[in-house]
Amino acid sequence: MKTSPYLYQWRLPLAFLAVFLTTVAATPFNITRLPEGRQSRSGGIVSKALPEDFKRLYYQQTLDHFNYKQESYQRFQQRYVTLDKYWDKADGAKTAPIFAYLGDENSLESRIGLLQDYAINFNALLVYIEHRYYGESIPFEVKSLGYLNSAQALADYAEILIHIKEKNNALESPIIVIGGSYGGMLASWFRLKYPHIALGALASSAPILYFDDTMRQNKITSAISQIFKEVSKTCYETIKRSWSEIDEAASTPRGLTKLSNTFQTCRELRYSSELKNFLESLYMKAAQTGQPVVKDICESIDKTPNEDGTDLNKIFAAVVAVSSDDHTHCYVNPPSALALEWQRCSEIMMPKGQGRSETLFEPAPPNQMEIMTKDCQSLYSVTPRPHWLTTYYGGHNMKLILKSFGSNIIFSNGLKDPFSHGGVLEDISTTIHAVKIEEGGHCEDIFPNDDANSQRLALVTRDEYKIIQEWITQYDTDRKSSSD
Repeated sequence: MKTSPYLYQWRLPLAFLAVFLTTVAATPFNITRLPEGRQSRSGGIVSKALPEDFKRLYYQQTLDHFNYKQESYQRFQQRYVTLDKYWDKADGAKTAPIFAYLGDENSLESRIGLLQDYAINFNALLVYIEHRYYGESIPFEVKSLGYLNSAQALADYAEILIHIKEKNNALESPIIVIGGSYGGMLASWFRLKYPHIALGALASSAPILYFDDTMRQNKITSAISQIFKEVSKTCYETIKRSWSEIDEAASTPRGLTKLSNTFQTCRELRYSSELKNFLESLYMKAAQTGQPVVKDICESIDKTPNEDGTDLNKIFAAVVAVSSDDHTHCYVNPPSALALEWQRCSEIMMPKGQGRSETLFEPAPPNQMEIMTKDCQSLYSVTPRPHWLTTYYGGHNMKLILKSFGSNIIFSNGLKDPFSHGGVLEDISTTIHAVKIEEGGHCEDIFPNDDANSQRLALVTRDEYKIIQEWITQYDTDRKSSSD
């Protein structure tokens, strides 16, 4: 039997759209994304056609912003997309705002077209910037993933935004950065690290408090479990039993092969944890949307009869039920990128801390950090730095610290999203706001899904617009008075 590496005990929350269940990958470092767009024969990404009025551009980005070694000066093409149809071009020199969507762990294809209301309502330029090592913005010549981290990504955004302002004679245009989930964390961090570039930030569903020991670690998994339990106690118990059943099945002769066949994996499982990774991500993502997808999962589990004395066929029925028509041949272990796997092994580390009996997930081993360190060193020759994010961006005593030196940030959270427990839910100051969506899901204000309550979202965006307009009005007042 191949024992399971415990890397699935750590998790990176994502911003999910309606197609989220078709993009789940399951490797020992599970949370990855299938590339959006069409694959070329060489394995790269061929961009989809853009909607009308959108422009695809590329910036020759610096490989390493924080070093002066010769290789640091290498360049790679970083993709960004603009929409200037609504941008106020009065008087030649532009002063109307720029709204910049900061890319996350997805390629830009899944984001282009969102947030157009901001461009319309503020007569603004809309910019989407792709995160390095995702989509098309990959330094293929570079063998080391050591240039992939959040600090480098923020510096990329800074370079591109300055370039856009210079190129368009818009040096006085205020910039508002926007992001969701991991991208929301990046937006808030960008405002804190680059206040001279970004006037403000909208950080949607950004669990910036879910690092190190800044919160009770099983709070999020407990919230996810409660959602499933409310939908169906039987479903909850079935899922809870399934983890040991998967390990038991894997321990039998040719057990991993049998499991691969049962779950129609895209390649044969190497560890039982690969399957458990996939399933954990599926349950987490379902819970982030609220109850509709959870109901689909539980209905499939509850109505499917047992086979061979286990619940595994029930679990597979749930996988099929919530997968799209794209999954006609296989469901688990589709091809995945290394980028998020690397980030989870280096800096984006969120301890699960599952209790032994209080959640539907497996309990984390007491030595999970030790195990993860060993596996990361073995797979990627990198040692995790679990305390680095809170050292670099802060996290402990966040309310006191942000009140002292932060400003112009909106933290929005849907309270039905389990990851809201890792977010900022109270106003910190008169300029750092918490916008709560009482019945909202993950990133619902910037990535609304078909089930979203349009009236509820209209009220939320109205509040966000009002706050942002206050920032811009004050900026314009200060800008004009400084030029007098």
